[in-house]
Amino acid sequence: MYLRKSLMVLASLVSLSAWGMKALPAKVAVPADNPMTPAKIELGKMLFFDPRLSMDGTISCNSCHNVMSHGGDGRPVGAGIHGQRGGRGSPTVWNSAFMTVQFWDGRAASLEEQAKGPVTNSVEMGMTSHDLVITRVRLIPGYIEAFKKAFPKDKDAVTTNNLVKAIASYERTLITPNSQFDKYIKGNKKILTAQQIKGMKLVDEIGCTACHSGDNFAGEGFKMGEGNYQPFPQVPGSKYDKMYDLKADLGRYEVTKNPEDKNFWRVPTWRNVALTAPYFHNGKVKTLDEAVRVMGKTQLDMDLTEEQVSDIVAFLNSLTGEFPTQTMPKLPPTVNFSLTPEN
Repeated sequence: MYLRKSLMVLASLVSLSAWGMKALPAKVAVPADNPMTPAKIELGKMLFFDPRLSMDGTISCNSCHNVMSHGGDGRPVGAGIHGQRGGRGSPTVWNSAFMTVQFWDGRAASLEEQAKGPVTNSVEMGMTSHDLVITRVRLIPGYIEAFKKAFPKDKDAVTTNNLVKAIASYERTLITPNSQFDKYIKGNKKILTAQQIKGMKLVDEIGCTACHSGDNFAGEGFKMGEGNYQPFPQVPGSKYDKMYDLKADLGRYEVTKNPEDKNFWRVPTWRNVALTAPYFHNGKVKTLDEAVRVMGKTQLDMDLTEEQVSDIVAFLNSLTGEFPTQTMPKLPPTVNFSLTPEN
């Protein structure tokens, strides 16, 4: 657990200091070894959208984390090459830069580390090694020039480390500030409805903010690489365990093999949660109303009333931010040959 930090706001606003609720920052923290530059961001965007980084040339990062919409894919679980299905849903990439660990189970300590995983995952992008990825990229002249421009000090610019640094740099531009809540907390007292304010008070009163706090509503006080992990279900034995198969995936345990980590998960963000259905690691819950009911019972042992559910959902809708416009990049071409195998 962690200590909640105080937050000073105008006295005329609902007091949020004990709750640890904060406006989303306009900028993200950037690692010292991966400063953001326009050339690096543009390269990362091309790589993010390029399906040639997958074995059969059909899957890009954007296939599962669609930045043209809510940053996921809308499926219960992710889909990869040859129509294979994974075991977990695709978390939204929007505001992922504010998460202190990546993936549902927190197995990646940074965006850079996260970007290494899907390309060589046999179910996702299916490349057999990172060396094969780089070999393929080096066959595209436009990429060689783009890497040199993005990493001008490197004698050999086209490397796996630089590839993931570029993708991470692009992902750090994917933030959604200025939600209704953000405007409210900055002083616009009329932006939230009475029901949204009621829901905002309620999530603190019943205990939701013990885990969902901070500017990203995923916990605060954690350093990059340090995860906020909580059991789900916290209170086992409800009808939802079987109804939504909540305990089948052991979560964090699959990474650590520590029995104490069984069914522990990284606390997800509430930012844009109204847009990211279906819900939870296995995508079994289709609506936000039902997700709130499930959380009330499995985490707090509460049977929320329909009025309480409606109030909480109204507040969660106030966390939908402003999405910066995304445009499709022009990918460097291969001329007179194909990079991908027939099968």
